[in-house]
Amino acid sequence: MTIEFVKYHGLGNDFILIDNRASSEPIVTPEQAVKLCDRHFGIGADGVIFALPGTNGADYTMRIFNSDGSEPEMCGNGIRCFAKFLADLEGSTNPTSRLRIHTLAGIIVPQLTADGQVKVDMGEPRLLAEEIPTTLVTAGEKVINQSLNVAGQTWSVTCVSMGNPHCITFVDDVAAIPLEEIGPQFEHHPVFPQRTNTEFIQVTGRDYLKMRVWERGAGATLACGTGACASLVAGVLAGKCDRIATVELPGGCLQIEWSHDQKLYMTGAAERVFAGKIE
Repeated sequence: MTIEFVKYHGLGNDFILIDNRASSEPIVTPEQAVKLCDRHFGIGADGVIFALPGTNGADYTMRIFNSDGSEPEMCGNGIRCFAKFLADLEGSTNPTSRLRIHTLAGIIVPQLTADGQVKVDMGEPRLLAEEIPTTLVTAGEKVINQSLNVAGQTWSVTCVSMGNPHCITFVDDVAAIPLEEIGPQFEHHPVFPQRTNTEFIQVTGRDYLKMRVWERGAGATLACGTGACASLVAGVLAGKCDRIATVELPGGCLQIEWSHDQKLYMTGAAERVFAGKIE
C-alpha cells in the first residue's frame, strides 16, 4: 500500500502527517511508526500524526504515535502542524480559520492567524495529583515545589497535566543540564505511573523563560508546546513569572498566556518541510 505523507515541524519538533480521513483507525501501526521516525533508516521525525474523522462534534480527530511507538494524549507543537496540514488538505483560503480537534486529552481548538502562525486554545491545566498522574503527593493535593530525588540529587518539582503529564523544575542554567543522562530517570521515575515529560526552566525575567525538555516517548526534542504551557503554569504557581510570557526553546520561541478564564493559549509557528510517499 502506498501512503502519502507531508512532513511539518513546529520549532524543530518534527512530525510525519498522514491523511487518515478515510478510516477511523491509523493506517500505520506503532511498529511501522518507529521505523518511519528513524533518522537514519526512515523519514526521520519525533512522531507520526494521523488526521482521522471527527467524533463527538469535532471537525477532526488527531492521534499520534511517538518515535518509540507509544501514543501520547496530545502534543502542542504537533497540533499546530496538524492545523496547517488540515488547511492545506482543505485548500482553505481563510487565514484565520478555527477547528475543533478531538484528542485523547479532549477537544483542542487551534486557529490560524493572519501572520501565518497558529494560536491554540489548550484548555485548562490540571493540577491534582491523580489528574497528572503522580504518587508524589496524596490524591486531591497539588504538586508545587515538592522534593523529588533523581540521579542522586534532590530536585524541587511542580507537576502539571495538559492532558499529558509534566514535571517541571527550575534551574539556574538550562544549558548545564545533562539532559540525555537525567531525562530518562525523570521519565521513568516510579512516582509517575504513566511516565512523564520533564521540563528544565531558567527564569530570565517574569515574562521570559528558557526551557529544555525531555519528552516521554521521544527523548530530547527541540520544542514541546504542552511543556511550554505547563512550565508557565508552574512558574505562576511558584511565583516566578507572570501569566503571559515568552518561552524560549532550543528550536525557537512560543508565546504562552494563562488567561483569567483559566485556559492556556499557545501561539507559535508551524512549517511544511516536504511531501513524499511511503511504499
